[in-house]
Amino acid sequence: MDIILFLCAAVCIICMCLRSLRLASGSRLPPGPRGFPVFGNMFQLGSQARSHQGLAKLAAKYGPLMTLRLGCMRTVVVSSSGAAREMFKVNDLSLAGRTVYEAMKVDVAQSNNGSIITAQYGPSWRLLRRLCSREFFTSGQLNAMKTIRNNCMEDMVRFIREESEHGKKDVEVAKFVFFMNFNLLGNLMFSRNLVDPKSKEGNEFYALAAKIMEVVAEPNLADFLPLLKPFDLQRIRKKMHYYTEKAFEITAGFTRARIQASKSKEEREKGKKDFLDVLLNFKDGNGDELSSFSSESINALALEMFIAGTDTTTSVVEWALAELLHNPQIMNKLLDELSGVAGPDRGIEEADLESLPYLRAVVKETLRLHPPLPLMVPHRAMESCTMMGYEIPKHTQVLVNTWAIGRDPETWEDPHCFKPERFLDSAIEYKGQHFEYLPFGSGRRMCPGMPLAHRLLPLTVAALLLSFDWVLPEGVDPSTVDMREKLGITLRRATPLRAIPLPRRS
Repeated sequence: MDIILFLCAAVCIICMCLRSLRLASGSRLPPGPRGFPVFGNMFQLGSQARSHQGLAKLAAKYGPLMTLRLGCMRTVVVSSSGAAREMFKVNDLSLAGRTVYEAMKVDVAQSNNGSIITAQYGPSWRLLRRLCSREFFTSGQLNAMKTIRNNCMEDMVRFIREESEHGKKDVEVAKFVFFMNFNLLGNLMFSRNLVDPKSKEGNEFYALAAKIMEVVAEPNLADFLPLLKPFDLQRIRKKMHYYTEKAFEITAGFTRARIQASKSKEEREKGKKDFLDVLLNFKDGNGDELSSFSSESINALALEMFIAGTDTTTSVVEWALAELLHNPQIMNKLLDELSGVAGPDRGIEEADLESLPYLRAVVKETLRLHPPLPLMVPHRAMESCTMMGYEIPKHTQVLVNTWAIGRDPETWEDPHCFKPERFLDSAIEYKGQHFEYLPFGSGRRMCPGMPLAHRLLPLTVAALLLSFDWVLPEGVDPSTVDMREKLGITLRRATPLRAIPLPRRS
């Protein structure tokens, strides 16, 4: 019986894919490698099906706008600033949909409607985006959070010092950056710190976030051959459900504690609001567009913000310190600049950032070489459109290879070298208008947290460098620092960066 069911499923898959090919045969798709019947380019790419590096190599052969067929999923890959410009300036609305992989669908609410990342473009998504942009990432709100950011930075430094106080002990840098950012988001959402290195919840969530990102990035046959979805042959849905359920229990616990301790609705409206206050205000009936925004949706949104917000920032800061340890002359130049601004009784403050061009250049160069989302979150064509003379049919998945765009030799001199100086006399910014440099994306679905990252990233790098003299573990030379990448949704290091934080010399 199982064999019969399998054969029937195989026949249906073949029919569906052949039908898809017939529908596309009359359209002028961008060029790409020839594929096998039914499976397309799946087995040609192997684990590189979602690899920014593998796709960049193919784009060098087939062009900056390239078509791949992964089973029944037609995919177009954007790999140049020119193609990105046409996508976001001409076809932004047409391509504002989301391709949602099976692993992304496994959340406690069993719905993507309450998600900023995976929800389809529409009224509910636009309202959530406005809540983020107008309530929490405005200049006024970010200025009001300055003291909280400083406190979270001080806690991060204290945690590192406590970890290393018993001699020359190397620490996992990313872990402490993660805790700092987690507490910063905790204050943004729940008005309080949530974790520290000794807390069970903090360490568990740190491990769960890494696992969730790994599972989401794992190529899943069910995404490309839809009739395989019920079977979960790779157990991705099962693993994702397990990890997200565990992570949800932690964030739901924070939400419950915050609600139980919260003031009445009238008191909330008079006082300072955090993100939970705003969402509860809509849940209480003040926002018709979110009248169905349930407690489960609030918890799922909190989980999404914690995982996405902490993992991306942690990745960028870890890469920045790794590049500085790998290039000591650049670190010394940056320390000279920081020392010229920071005094014996104070560190770097946000008001100092305009006086620190090399620090800003180091962060920009890190984002160019190591964008937090090398393929962005997959876009989806909501309607057919034309790009660079080619047709992009409706429902096509669109991947934007920001990693390849940031290393394009036609745009960047010595594209694989870490050279912050390239940004010192450059007007290029990462706010979505310079299409040769898109670490936070562009258009409608650009990262809403970019204004916070704009302040947080340079401040975190400065705090780490001014608080400690960082030394590589014994036997590790700057030239041998492991700079390999690990396949994932976020661009993480193949091996976590470990370094020795010595007390800072005056």
